[in-house]
Amino acid sequence: MKYKILKTEEAYNAAVHRIEEVFDAKPGSAAFDELELLSLLVKDYEDRYYPMPEPDPIAVMKLKMDEMGLKNKDLIPIIGSESHVSSVLSGRRKLTLDMARSLAAFLKLPARVFINDRYGMEHYAPETRYFADMHIPNTEIKPRVHTDRVDRKPKKQ
Repeated sequence: MKYKILKTEEAYNAAVHRIEEVFDAKPGSAAFDELELLSLLVKDYEDRYYPMPEPDPIAVMKLKMDEMGLKNKDLIPIIGSESHVSSVLSGRRKLTLDMARSLAAFLKLPARVFINDRYGMEHYAPETRYFADMHIPNTEIKPRVHTDRVDRKPKKQ
């Protein structure tokens, strides 16, 4: 059968139905190749028409804390004082980029959970966004790779 990119709900439903039919195909068989192709087409359709919303960082943090048996006081070394932890968990205070990174490492989660547009940190790249328009006299700003830290060195004159 010849397949194309799924553009209609009808084509999507037909592809899902066919996946159910060939689901138990043996690897290496033509049916398995068809299954892989259909899976990619269905995933593409779902990504376009049924996008998953970004997870709420605070909800994820609370869930992970519960799973790990952590209390609010366990986050004090990462977030700051007990009142800061309470403010972050209630949504009154936003996470900083450093907090997001530290929480990701501490809770063993990808940093993108905490750094997303739902929490006001969309595509956060301070080396290009925050410092791009900043002018500091006699200073050349050179961003490092994969970090928001910036080397501030005097310009060579």
